Amino acid sequence: GGMANRHEMTRSRAKKLRTEMTTPERLLWSALRAGQLGVKFQRQVVLAPYIADFAARSERLVIEIDGDSHADSAVTDTIRTEALQARGYRVLRFTNSEVMTNLEGVLRTILIELGRNPEGPLSPTLSP
Repeated sequence: GGMANRHEMTRSRAKKLRTEMTTPERLLWSALRAGQLGVKFQRQVVLAPYIADFAARSERLVIEIDGDSHADSAVTDTIRTEALQARGYRVLRFTNSEVMTNLEGVLRTILIELGRNPEGPLSPTLSP
């Protein structure tokens, strides 16, 4: 019947949202997901009313990638950042071009924010 179809559509839409990452998001996610930073990151983390691009709940750290900025998004970003900070999260923002042209620098910034040593090798030398 009709119900099953509608459910399928909702499911596939959520799936589509999950799979359709921008190139910078994909790049950053593959680095974060690989556990290279020694911290568990999740994608599309709901911190109502917002959905953070990436977050490490254990570290209370949110990472957001900004599309090429529009004049009014700066205000929205500030409000978002303040709302997340009020919940005890730190927020790191990177632009698309930063991720595309300097992924290593972005990862280093994240490591510093996490209190890790950014000079050491990116992959942890000690296996857990």
